[in-house]
Amino acid sequence: MIRRLFLYLSRQQALRRWMEAWSLARKITRRFVAGETLEEALAVCEKLQREGIFSTLDHLGENVSTLEEASASCDAYVAALEQIAARHLSSTIAIKLTQFGLDLSEQACLENVRRLEAHAKTAGSRVEIDMESSAYTERTLALAIRAGQECGCVRLCVQAYLYRSAGDIERLNAAAVPVRLVKGAYREPPSIAFPRKQDVDKNYVTLMRKLLDEGVYPALATHDERIIQQAIEYVKARGIRPDSFEFQMLYGIRRDLQRQLIQQGYRLRLYVPYGTEWYPYFMRRLAERPANVLFVLRNLLR
Repeated sequence: MIRRLFLYLSRQQALRRWMEAWSLARKITRRFVAGETLEEALAVCEKLQREGIFSTLDHLGENVSTLEEASASCDAYVAALEQIAARHLSSTIAIKLTQFGLDLSEQACLENVRRLEAHAKTAGSRVEIDMESSAYTERTLALAIRAGQECGCVRLCVQAYLYRSAGDIERLNAAAVPVRLVKGAYREPPSIAFPRKQDVDKNYVTLMRKLLDEGVYPALATHDERIIQQAIEYVKARGIRPDSFEFQMLYGIRRDLQRQLIQQGYRLRLYVPYGTEWYPYFMRRLAERPANVLFVLRNLLR
């Protein structure tokens, strides 16, 4: 019920305009969004690095309607990579291919990604390609494999709730393209995705073990404490080095668990979102976890 409510609110433009004009709302969203500018996001990444935490810059926004807009999205990430290099940050960038023109021209999209790869390689960084809805899965997979084999600095997100993901991971492992494993957040029909949470969790663990055994520096992106513990038990039992993979979480969520992982000597990377499109992102974070709603309410009452 709470999830549906906040997803509905994320689409209400009048509420969005009111929230964007409210200074207290901006202050509260800083728990989950680094800021509206690259400079604000970089400051957060520098602070995380001092705490021993890696980061990924995520410029909020998705589909574009022109190739010029796609090129502008690319420019924004080039600027981020240049600053990552200049500040010696252990940071990567996260992109959605629809931001780079996938719906308009696959070739233009590939060229934009290649441009980012060149800058990422110079910066000693990586391009993290996010996965979108199932309508984009095959095209995203094919482009990521092609780009990844060309430069060696691409990692692709795979969603555990899709039936096809085991086969996709086989293809990515064979191509030596690293994988970021997530559960999956888009609404998909039961014909292509596990409808029950327990089945998604079970498949996540199965795919996680395969990546730890056979993958190239996989990223386990989850806030699920039970699954994280299973991962820790598995790597200890198999003698897998802690520096051969990393955990990933979202900025501002489960800070307690983040601290525990760092104290235990595991690698952790946080997705650090920034940009003017913070409102829909903020509402999606509230939809995901009741504890996030309680955090907001406590701050409103102070």
